[in-house]
Amino acid sequence: MIALHAAPQLELAENLRRLLARQGMSIVELADLSGLDLRTLRGILAGRKRPHSRTLHRLANALSVSADELFQDPSLLVHRSFDRQTNPVVADILREHADLVRGWGESDFDELYSRFGTGGALTAEGTVETIRSMNHVRRVQNQVAVLLETAEAELLSQFVEMLYRRVVVVDEQGELLAPAGKLPDLPGAAEIREKPQRVDDPTLDFYSEHSH
Repeated sequence: MIALHAAPQLELAENLRRLLARQGMSIVELADLSGLDLRTLRGILAGRKRPHSRTLHRLANALSVSADELFQDPSLLVHRSFDRQTNPVVADILREHADLVRGWGESDFDELYSRFGTGGALTAEGTVETIRSMNHVRRVQNQVAVLLETAEAELLSQFVEMLYRRVVVVDEQGELLAPAGKLPDLPGAAEIREKPQRVDDPTLDFYSEHSH
């Protein structure tokens, strides 16, 4: 279910006009692709009609965007435009390597355009590397999501918790203090810094305990 917020009809109307213009699509073509009648679409574009969730999903599918894109905050579009202007090489790479971004949503492209290389804007090589890195993260997240729905969920949770505690410093309640090696001047930080480290690797213990 899509949550509607302040002035949703006007925001939807503005985004719908923007998306139609971006794709060079007419209202008649949108009606054909979405299966919605012209009267409904005109009411939405005029900001007079509050569509049902099913209508929003039909619009999103017809425009090949996520439903959330229909309620994009207009103020964020300025930042999006800036990111695209400062990373001009990204558009060329997307045309040349369309297969690498198959299935991406608007938020994925926004993240890509917002990335920067060491010296500023992304290079062609840096763009491809960033895309592959983002795809890898997405793949791992999808795998984790699947595992969390299986009998291995508890094992995975334990392993993630152990790895988390290896790369960050937490207090006795498990609250984050700082990334490992970057302790701030908090009460007890000195004691944590001076605490002797185990020579053996707890990860190896974990594998040993669960590999049989």
